[in-house]
Amino acid sequence: MSAIRLLVLGAVRQHGRAHGYQVRNDLEYWGAHEWSNAKPGSIYHALKQMAKQGLLHAHDIAPSTVGGPPRTEYEVTPAGEAEYFSLLREALSRADQKFDVLSAGIGFVVDLPRDEAVALLKQRVRALEEWRSTVTDYYTPEEGPGQLGHIGEIMNLWVHSADSGAEWTRGLIARIEGGAYVFAGEGEPFVGVLAEGEENPYATGKPHPGDVH
Repeated sequence: MSAIRLLVLGAVRQHGRAHGYQVRNDLEYWGAHEWSNAKPGSIYHALKQMAKQGLLHAHDIAPSTVGGPPRTEYEVTPAGEAEYFSLLREALSRADQKFDVLSAGIGFVVDLPRDEAVALLKQRVRALEEWRSTVTDYYTPEEGPGQLGHIGEIMNLWVHSADSGAEWTRGLIARIEGGAYVFAGEGEPFVGVLAEGEENPYATGKPHPGDVH
């Protein structure tokens, strides 16, 4: 699973309707260009591709105030909504997700009901524990990596990754169960997007052909 589809769908969804530059600006504001493949070219490609797939509806609107051709605003379709929540649930529940996919899932976790978010994260913990046990069937952490020569360091890395991932997830579960954050259906959500025209202090400042303001 690629993080870019989840990131782009989620960013558009938070605005209701958004043009490509807004999506790019939001993802740079979140630092996603540093920890994922959400580079300008990938963002604009994903927008156009998902519009072709029926996940986004493309609206051509009036030219921008600085001139130029009409810009395109995108809106998530019912099919896109279903795809978004499918990707989000998968990102939060699986143990084998890459860092960028998990990060994208955490960024949108509050779009789910609180109980469902907790259940998905508990599923992730169980999956991590099961995955760890497959390694410890033939590698004993207490005996150290030297038991398998330097190859044991690979097993050591896997075990430590599973342990730290499970520990971090349990901590997040505890915070959510303790009432942290505003989840779907609980009230006004946290605003994590930039308003139209708001300056982005984290923007790369590098122009892209798709940037039609």
